[in-house]
Order: sequence, then structure tokens, then C-alpha cells
Amino acid sequence: MTDTQFPRATRRPLILVVDDDPTLSQFVEVVLKAEGSVRSVSSGEAALELCSELHPDLILLDFELPGLGGLEVCQQLKTHDATRSIPVVFITAHHTPEVEDRCWEAGAVDFVVKPLHARTLANRVKAHLTLKAQADLLRELAFKDALTGIANRRYFHERIEAEVGRARRLGTPLSMLLVDVDHFKAFNDLYGHAAGDACLVQVAAALRSAIHRPTDIVARIGGEEFGCLLPDTALGNACTVAERLREAVASLGLPHEGSATADRVTISVGVAEIDLGGGQGIRGWLADADARLYRAKHLGRDQVCATLEPATGNG
Repeated sequence: MTDTQFPRATRRPLILVVDDDPTLSQFVEVVLKAEGSVRSVSSGEAALELCSELHPDLILLDFELPGLGGLEVCQQLKTHDATRSIPVVFITAHHTPEVEDRCWEAGAVDFVVKPLHARTLANRVKAHLTLKAQADLLRELAFKDALTGIANRRYFHERIEAEVGRARRLGTPLSMLLVDVDHFKAFNDLYGHAAGDACLVQVAAALRSAIHRPTDIVARIGGEEFGCLLPDTALGNACTVAERLREAVASLGLPHEGSATADRVTISVGVAEIDLGGGQGIRGWLADADARLYRAKHLGRDQVCATLEPATGNG
């Protein structure tokens, strides 16, 4: 798992100001410097690009922008999973019920009226940042595995649905890995459950370190079973990632005298590219990867398998 998979509740909040008036942007930056780090852009297009990269904690969005307008920007943010939860506060010179209704309908959480009042702006931003931090913490508690600190099964299933929808919209590939710690019952029997828990923590850390892109996800989905979701990744590249995971765990050098495969802790990995054109759901996609994981075990463990066809040697 990467740090971007969960909200960053402990770091300084990032506030994005979107306004084509540089004087106003400078004023907002001065007023809000005590509340967080402030970034400014002057167009809706730049705002969307920055949001997809940095995921700010709050957006102050001008209602009227050249090109892509504020309402359109807000609507686009609310249609994407990665940016849907970012609170948007509109900045508007039009204090009318009609404008207010359009802001609420677009997905805004609040609005401030020009000319801006410094104390009102600071207090409203502070209130919404507090609410965002609380929501982020609750989400982290709900979706993080208590033992290993990486994502849990619930989060993994949620992301599968979201990434499948995204891959279908964009026409990009999506692959899944299922990882199992080899002979883990024997490890627990020989070393005890406390050592088994410590082993899983180290394995999870190794898997997380081997996942390099912020969009990739690694989760603990069972006792000694882990899952990885790789957006924009076809089968061949997914196998490369899977081999990197296998090597990362092997390099830990954790002794496993009860293993029939090696003298250290190893993993088996099943790799499947998700069939985006079929009618399968989560169970079907997991079953595809699980079948390949089963074959990796059948072939002797400590290896990566991406096929159900007869094979020889590792792979």
C-alpha cells in the first residue's frame, strides 16, 4: 500500500484556491496561512489537473472562471472517486438564491461572498477542514487492516468496483494479484501465533515497498492472503510486478524451518488481467486470480503463475 491510499490525516492540510484574480488569491493565501498549505491556480483546467495529482483537503473555487467554469469543475470533481470527497467552497459575487441553488446542486459544501471577509473566510475554512479530517480518520479506521496497517478486504473490494468502472470508461487494462504466504499454518505451529503476526507485518511491509505507483493497491484480504490491484496494467507488466513482490518477501530472509518449499518465508502469486467485457462481478474476478494462485501452489509454491495451462518450471 502507498501513503496515498488513505487520507493524510496527520499532515498539514492542503488548500487549493481557484481564481483568475491574482489579488484575491494572494489575499486568501495570507488569510489562510495558519490553516494549512495554500496553492493557487487561475483556471478550472489547472485545478482538475492539480486535484488529480495532489488531492487537496479543501478547494476554494471561483464561481466564474474563464474557460471551464466553477460549476463544471465542481461537477467533474464529484464524478471521480479520487476527488469526490474533497469539500468545495464556492467564491461568488452573486449572492442570490438561484446561484446558491446551483452551487449546492453541483456538490458544494458552502460558499463565501465577495468581497471576502477575512475572519469569516478563515472560520469557515477551518470548520470544513476539521470535518474533512474527522471523515478521513473514520474512513481510515474502516478500511485499514488493524494488524499490518495496509488496506483491508473491505477497501480492496470497494476499489475493485471503482477501478473496473474507470478502466471501462477509459479503455485501459486492469490486473489483479492474489498472494499467499507459503505454508503459513506450519509457521504458526512451529513458531507460535505471535511470531506469525510479526511475520505477516513484515510481509505486508515488503509488499507495500514493492508497489511503486500511487494508484496501485495492496491489501490484506484474509489471514495470510493479500491482494494487489494494478490499474492501467496488462498481464505482462502485472507479472513483472508479481515477481518483484515475490523477490521482496524472499529477500526478508525470515526463517521457516517448517516449510516444504524453502528454508525461509516465501509467497505464491496468482496473476489475472480482469475481463472488462464480461459479466463477472467481484467473485468472478477473484476466482480467476485465485485459480492461478492455486496453480502456483500446485507447481511447487514460491512462484508467480498467470496461466491455467500446463506449465513447466517456475512461472
